[in-house]
Amino acid sequence: MTTTCSKTGNLKAKLFRGLGDGSRLAILEALRDGPRVVSDIVDATGLTQPNTSMHLDCLRCCGLVSRERKGRFVEYRIRSARILRLLRQADAVLDEVAEGVSACGRYRD
Repeated sequence: MTTTCSKTGNLKAKLFRGLGDGSRLAILEALRDGPRVVSDIVDATGLTQPNTSMHLDCLRCCGLVSRERKGRFVEYRIRSARILRLLRQADAVLDEVAEGVSACGRYRD
């Protein structure tokens, strides 16, 4: 029998695994200032267009970004102000622990 606490922990871990992918995080960072079309995200992140589209689909399916068709283009945006706050909080945490995170040999860049 799975407890509510472990279900929540597993779901939270899944969220952080999604955010832990460098490409998806780069896309979210590119969207921090507002909506962008795929070509703008490609330019901002240096990812390829197919890779960007794949990660955007993942972020959209997880509910982290939304999309809206604007004529021939599709604009992507961060779905919630809470996600923006989470990114800002991550910046604040890194201000305190960046040296240790950088030195950690358990995870590769």
